[in-house]
Order: sequence, then C-alpha cells, then structure tokens
Amino acid sequence: MKICKMAKGKLILICRTGGEFVTKDDGVMYYNGGEAHAAEINSETNFDDLKLKLAEMCDLEFSSLSIKYFLPQNKRTPISVATDRDLKRMYDFHEGSVTAEIYVFGKKGFDPQSVTTSARTSGVKFSEAMAVVGAEQAASAVPPIFASPASHFQVSKPRSSNASGAANSRSRNRSSAAKHKTSKSIVPFNAEGDPCPPTSPKTAPLALEEIDLTATPADTVKKRRRTASWRTGDDGIITIGSILDDGTETTEIKPRGKRYTRKLYDSEDENDVISIESLPCSEIVSAWKDEITGIGQEFKSVSEFREALQKYAIANRFGYRLKKNDTNRATGRCTIEGCSWKIHASWVQTTETFTIKKMEAHTCGGESWKVAHPAKNWLVGVIKERLQDSPSHKPKDIARSIFRDFGLKLNYSQVWRGIEDAREQLQGSYKDAYGQLPWFCQRAVEANPGSITEVVSSDEGRFQRMFVCFHAMVQGFENGCRPLLFLGATYLKSKYHEILLTASSLDGDNSVFPVAFAVVDVENEENWRWFLEKLKSSVGCSRTLTFVADMEKGLEKLVAELFENSHFGYSIFHLLESLKRNMRGPFQGDGRAALPSHLLGAAHALRQNRFTYYTVQIKRISSRTYDWVMQTGPEHWASALFNGERFNYIRHDVCDIYANWVEEMRELPILLKVGSICSKLVELVNSRRSISFEWSTRLTPSHEEMLREESFRALGLRVLFSTDTLFEVHNDLTQIHVVDLGKSECTCMAWKATGIPCCHVIAVFNCTGRSFYDYCPQYFTVDAYRAAYCGAINPVTIHERLLADESDDSLVVDILPPETPKPPTLLNKRSSRSDGKVKKREMTCSRCHGVGHNKATCKDPL
Repeated sequence: MKICKMAKGKLILICRTGGEFVTKDDGVMYYNGGEAHAAEINSETNFDDLKLKLAEMCDLEFSSLSIKYFLPQNKRTPISVATDRDLKRMYDFHEGSVTAEIYVFGKKGFDPQSVTTSARTSGVKFSEAMAVVGAEQAASAVPPIFASPASHFQVSKPRSSNASGAANSRSRNRSSAAKHKTSKSIVPFNAEGDPCPPTSPKTAPLALEEIDLTATPADTVKKRRRTASWRTGDDGIITIGSILDDGTETTEIKPRGKRYTRKLYDSEDENDVISIESLPCSEIVSAWKDEITGIGQEFKSVSEFREALQKYAIANRFGYRLKKNDTNRATGRCTIEGCSWKIHASWVQTTETFTIKKMEAHTCGGESWKVAHPAKNWLVGVIKERLQDSPSHKPKDIARSIFRDFGLKLNYSQVWRGIEDAREQLQGSYKDAYGQLPWFCQRAVEANPGSITEVVSSDEGRFQRMFVCFHAMVQGFENGCRPLLFLGATYLKSKYHEILLTASSLDGDNSVFPVAFAVVDVENEENWRWFLEKLKSSVGCSRTLTFVADMEKGLEKLVAELFENSHFGYSIFHLLESLKRNMRGPFQGDGRAALPSHLLGAAHALRQNRFTYYTVQIKRISSRTYDWVMQTGPEHWASALFNGERFNYIRHDVCDIYANWVEEMRELPILLKVGSICSKLVELVNSRRSISFEWSTRLTPSHEEMLREESFRALGLRVLFSTDTLFEVHNDLTQIHVVDLGKSECTCMAWKATGIPCCHVIAVFNCTGRSFYDYCPQYFTVDAYRAAYCGAINPVTIHERLLADESDDSLVVDILPPETPKPPTLLNKRSSRSDGKVKKREMTCSRCHGVGHNKATCKDPL
C-alpha cells in the first residue's frame, strides 16, 4: 500500500527581474542584467499568493506579471508558470534542491488598491491529476543527485487477487488489466498530455489512486494538511482520497515507481471510508504474506522477485540467504541449517518472465527469524522514507521504529550504514561534493562580479580551504557599517569535521552583518593567516579597523602583522566564559556570584578611576581571580583603556547566527552547505532591506529609542552659556557637566562612548535650536542602513552543476575530503592530576570564607 505524501520541504526562489533573455549562437539562453530577490515557497503555496508577493516585492503591476523558469538540462526553452498546476510542477522538478531560479516580467508600478480580492474564487480547490506521459518525462529531467528518491507520476499497476498456487498473481496479461483498471481513476487528458480541468466541482469525476502494497507502514501515519481517508469501491479495491473541510471528497495522484495493488477488504458500501490513522501497521505487513504464492508465479525481473521475497519473509517472520543470485536465476535457503525451506526462480525465455520453479516449506519452527537480516536496498528504502519526513532522525529512533513496524531487530551499525546510504541517495555523494566546489566558486564570481572566491587543496588532492566573499557584502560593509570586524569559528558538524571561519560586522541597528566566510579542514594558525590575507584583499585597509575575537584563539599577532594601525579587542562573551572557568577561591565579600557583574562594570567603565574601583572589588572577593583578570590584558576589553571602536556592549556570541544556520543544514554535503549559507545571506539581505523601507525615522530603531530616552532625561536641566561652543549643564543634584560642541565631548563621557548625544548635550541643543540628528554618527542613520543592504547577491543554482560538460577539465576537479580527526570534546569538569588522583574543587565557607569546610560545619561563633 502507498499513501501519497506532499513534499514538506521548502524551496527558496531566486527571483530575477529587470533584465532580459539573451540567446547565444548555440541556442542556449541566459538572463542578463537586472536584480535579484528571494522568496520561499512550499508544496502548499498557491500561485495567486506567489504572484501577489512577487508583484509587491519586485514593484510590478499585478495583472501584467508573468513568471518563467528553465527545466533542468534545458536552457533553450523557458517554461511559463500561470496556474497552480504549473507551480506544482515547477516545485516537483526542483524537489531535492535548495534553490530554484525564476524570471519575473511585468510593467513597473505595484498598486495595492488594484488587488482588492484574491484571484481565487474559493479557498478549497480540487486536486488535479497529472499526466502520466508528461510527468514521466519531467521526472527523468530531474538531476539524479537532487531528485526525489522515487519517480513521480507513475500509475500503479494492480495485481490479481487470486492467491491460489496454480494461478499466477502476476500474469503476463496484467498490463491490459492495469490499463482497464487505471482508466477509472485518471481524468481525461488533452492533446498535449495534460489533464482536462473539470467543468465544475460537483460534476467533475474524482480521480482516486489505488493503494500500493509495497509501501512501508510508516506511510500510514503521515499527517496531511487535508484529511486523508481510505475508500472501498464496487470492485473491492481500496483507494485513497481526501476529505475537505466542507465534506466533499478529492484525490491526489502521485504514485512512485511500479507498484502492485491487491484487495484488502471487501465492502458492499462504496461510501465506506476508513481513516488512515485507524489502520494499524500490522494490517499492511500482513498484506505482504501473499507476495509469494507458490510455484509458477511470474515476475517481470529478478529485482521484482527479490523485492517480493523480502516482504514475504518479513511478513512470515523468517530469515533467508540467497545462494545463487544473478539476472537469470535466484535461489534462496533458510538461514537455519537443516531447514528444508528453499525457493528457486529463473528467467523463462519463451514467456520473458522470471518464474518460481521450486518452493518448499519451513521445518525450523521460526528460529531463522532471530538471525534475520533485511536486504540492504530494502532497508535503505525504508530509512530514506523516514529521513524525508524528519531529516534529524537518530539511528536509535529509526531502529525502534523498524522493530515496531516490522519486528526486525537491527544493531546500531546496520542502521547507521543505512542512514549514510539513504542520505547519499537523497542529497548526493558527500565525497563527490568536494570536487564540485571549484565549479561553485567559478559560478559565484560569474553571477556576482567583483566577488572573491578560492578553493585550495593539498598536494595529496585533499580539501584544505575555501573562501567566499561577495562584492555586495563588501560594499555594504564600507558604506553602512562601522569599521568593526568580529572573527569567529563554528563547527560545521559534518562527518569530515570542517570548521567555518567568519568575519562579521555590525549594521546601524546593531545586528550582525556577515562580510566573509571560509571553510577549512582544521582551525590552526596557518588557516587563520590564510583567511585574514583573503579578507584583507577583499575589504582593503582604507579605514582603521577594529578586530574582535576570542582571547584564547591568539589572533592578536596575526592581525597586527597583516593590518597595520588596526586595533584588537577581546570578545566580552568569551571573556565571561573564560572567567567562569578560571574563578579561584577562597571567595569573600559578595562571593563568586558577583564576579561576572564586577568584570562587566570594569569593562564598561569610561574613566580610569571607575575601572580601578571594579577591579578592587574583584580583588576583595578573590585575589587569585583578580590576578587572572589583570593578566588577560584589560587594554583589549576595558573601555577606559581601549583606543579602538567600542564593542564591549555586545555581550552575546556573534557566531550564534552561523551556528543556527549550520544546525539546519548539518546533514547536507559540503556543496549544499555552502549553497545554503549563500541562500541564507540572500534571505538576510533582502529581508532587512525590505524592513528598512518601513522605517520613517532618521535613525535606526535601536538608536532612535536611545535618543528618545536621553531626550526625556534632558527635561529639567539648566544650561549656562560660556561661549558659542562651550556650555555648562546643571541638574537638581548640583552636578555640573561641561559640553564642548567643537570637540563633540561632554564631561560625562557618554557621548563619546555611545556616539549618541547624551542628555546634557540634548539640553544644549534644545536651548540653542540645533538638531541633535546632525551630531549623530552617519552609521546610525536609516540611509546608511539601507546603503549596507542595497546590493544584491545572485546565488548559484546548485543543480546546474549537473548541466556542466564533464569533458571540460576546468569544471571536473578531483578533490578528496579532508582527513581531519574528530574535534576534541569539552574538557571534563574534573581534570586529573599527574599522580592519577582526581582534582576536587576547593570547598569555601560562605560564612567565614575559610577553605576546607562549608557553612554547616563551620566552627566560628555566630
């Protein structure tokens, strides 16, 4: 049995507009000029909704908008998308791909008033059957690496319900029977091979799909947006349909592969509907008991015989071994010595069928089931279906589900190998993906002129490094971001343990702005040096840059060597994490819990005396922790001592954004991972650009809020004029601050630290009639924010890699995966001493602050 499942994956559309098609001499077409946007669709996306979204995003007239795309392996004929059926086909053609490229045309000018109602007349639509011939051709055009694991739009072929030994359940005449039966469940087709649309929902014939016995029981519990149901017809064949919200029935035909159906229930009531959830897995497995009926049963090929034998063995709970196994013959015996069960089938030339010649009964009493091992192809197929629904399935979870559904006990290594093979079928080869990285870099530069990419391999031909920096991100960094770069490293969580090196800045709203990234085989000084050299060639040295990184990475010397006159700071997030690992007792005063807050106070202090105050507080609590803090080099993280761009107000890990991306794509091969990261950049740039056009203020929201708070605090302050640029500001607490507009300074030093005028400066502006916006940094304005995201990134469509001519040596590079050892795990909290004994944490009393006892055993008087 087989239950059709709508694809649940998301597809990112790269929407190109504003350019034109250009035809080369050989007839191949390419799109020249224009800009690119990104949109996300899934299998449930409606065409009218997508059209409205594209019209608004590309600023095109809704009624004139048209969409075109190219089929894989065909760059000569653009295909139009004008209906829901066309959109569904386009989605199926790109199933398995991360991105797809479409081309949008239309008249300029989007008018929301002209789109008063949705083009859909009803929120409920009848499913349309797909043409068999046209769909098979389309499925064959899908690249094998990125295609769905099974072929789409193939009509199921029924098998006879006669289970007698003499009768052949798979006879040579079943082709004509299949044509007769399937003609009931397929809507009429026009001359072009497309299904004719129904004249009305009430009179249109419903296409019901026959149930496929070769599917796994996991198919029975898959959720659908529409409520699926079983329906028993007049001939006793169970078919699958959908019950809509209004009670009407519709069907969806999407069978995969050559399947055979059999009658499971007999019912005289054609309206008898059985819910999928109510059908137990045991019913499906029990239907496999008659896959093998006896001597004389015929099959089309040896592979069909092997598949039927595997399901027959699972249903009847016995293990077997194929002694002779080739295209002309197959002989199976029971795995228990002395058992008489045997089956032999061979190819019959006269009838052109694979026929069972011998078959004997078991005498082992079911003992062979204890040592049964499923066929590799069958196990991979079962695991593949589970990974399609949930790519993050663990081996133990899959082993439990297989035991629950089929009664097969599998060990961890069996399931793990099956998962590896299933993922390779779904996503492509992990090893071959490294050889496609040079092609990706070449296409990325062609699509984004001015970008810098490079792939480096070792003398042995193994992958070492890859660098990617888009020209749009460099321009955004120079035009709209502060001269501040955070350096970080993130594990890619792949089987070859690569590391993702990143360089990021902050935009005008203090959000992470990715500038460049690299994938390396191991994080070491050599790879960091190479990454910084490529970064220098990308961003240049026109500005004095401030670099921020983890103190423990030791990048200070490399940055000072490659970037002259630059500043280097220690990440506050990593500094706090390091403090937690290096706090040493005995603790006194406020105790160890107060140490992180005192460290933050020292980092944010604007004056030297305030910095000294907080460090003294740390010393009062723990002198050993104080020694560690002073050894870290406060000139790299304390505002009172640091000369570069202020950064220590960023307390979170900037690399979190990359870690979240990696978590979503951890199971993908390296080529798809890099492509997914680029698609994330496209999505990030386009979304932030769209959000910025909704802002009506001069500063970004975060800085506008800071300015509003300072303006509120400026109320009630008294201003005394000294000169045209020098002022005294008094408050009710008899505090006096001097504001020097010529030097852009205030004695409170808040203006210099944040860049936003403090309350004392705003009080002066209110008295003198000046605009405080004129004294805010350009980086904090909405115009600078838009300038940072004005560039467009044109990503590379990954499945185009298969269109390349493999005879072209420039595109075929033999790069092997890296031989990187597994990264070290987190250090054990209890480190061992040289003498072999466990080093225990020192116990400190919270009452007397002594060492070696706690409050309960303290002997000091209260």
